[in-house]
Amino acid sequence: MKTFTGPAPSATTAWETSWRQACVPAANGHGNARSVAQIQAIVANGGTAGGVTLLSDETIDKIFDEQAHGTDMVLGLPVRFGMGYAMPSEGAPYLPEGKIAYWGGWGGSSIVVDTERNMTFAYMMNRMDAGLTGDFRSINLTTATYDALGG
Repeated sequence: MKTFTGPAPSATTAWETSWRQACVPAANGHGNARSVAQIQAIVANGGTAGGVTLLSDETIDKIFDEQAHGTDMVLGLPVRFGMGYAMPSEGAPYLPEGKIAYWGGWGGSSIVVDTERNMTFAYMMNRMDAGLTGDFRSINLTTATYDALGG
């Protein structure tokens, strides 16, 4: 956690021009829930968007090749990683088993990509929270989404 707490970043940092212009691919993407869901829906729909194939089946399958499973040394939480995403594990009990990729972001945002249900769920909050990888707002909405789908 020293990575994030020495000194702890303030939510106002994300408003600064220098942060928005920085090239930090894993940390400072900008979009609303709709735009993030549309991009991630490519994965949920087998690599296709608008009738155009953008990712092969092999590429989608590689996302779900387990790369690591255990306590993340930065977050201090149990995480199971594929390529570029986390996958269901004991650290995310609100997600069902299956070919699901997810991640959360600074302030409480989250994305869930479910290839078996061809579903993408995105939550981007209007008000940042102190959470680094999602929070109870996004977890509760994700749980409600899966409850509505029958689990």
